[in-house]
Amino acid sequence: MNKTDLVDAPYLRTDLPEFRPGDTVKVHVRVVEAGRERIQVFQGVVIRRQGGGLQETFTVRKISFGVGVERTFPLHSPSIGKLEVVSRGHVRRAKLYYLRERRGKKARIRERRLGDEELAAIAAAEAERAAAGNAAAGDEADEAPAAVETSETPDAEKPEAEAPDADTSAAAGAPAAETSVDEVPAADAGAETEPSEAEIQG
Repeated sequence: MNKTDLVDAPYLRTDLPEFRPGDTVKVHVRVVEAGRERIQVFQGVVIRRQGGGLQETFTVRKISFGVGVERTFPLHSPSIGKLEVVSRGHVRRAKLYYLRERRGKKARIRERRLGDEELAAIAAAEAERAAAGNAAAGDEADEAPAAVETSETPDAEKPEAEAPDADTSAAAGAPAAETSVDEVPAADAGAETEPSEAEIQG
């Protein structure tokens, strides 16, 4: 075990199906052009799978307009949106470079028939991947409402806190204004009446 395996572990993808050289696969690749993202499907035969861990790659070969095209993909790259296994081939080599010199029927790969045990293992693996995906989606869904609730709670509390303050300030401010208005004329009236009485006595 390498020291970097612990660092690479969170980045390894577990949602991809099991495949090996000789299998025909559809690789859904994310392509970004002019700020837009689209999915491009590359279908062909897996002629090699090499490396391990986060550096593992696989090469897919197809015939396009009579010309052989090979493309190498990093297995754990986020640019791979989805990978589908179309058919499984029966081959006795790990590297199928001999397909480059063959044309037509000679380049065909015999299809591999799966036994009951292999089918059960594949079904179990797919069920585990689906359960892991559902669990991850459930965790994200649980986190999202919690964030929404916490963000809404202060907003809901703010109007309630502001409304009573506004009401109390309005209720306290109105009588204060009325008393001050009432007191000012009373003082003014007293000031006006006192000099008038002094003038009368004088």
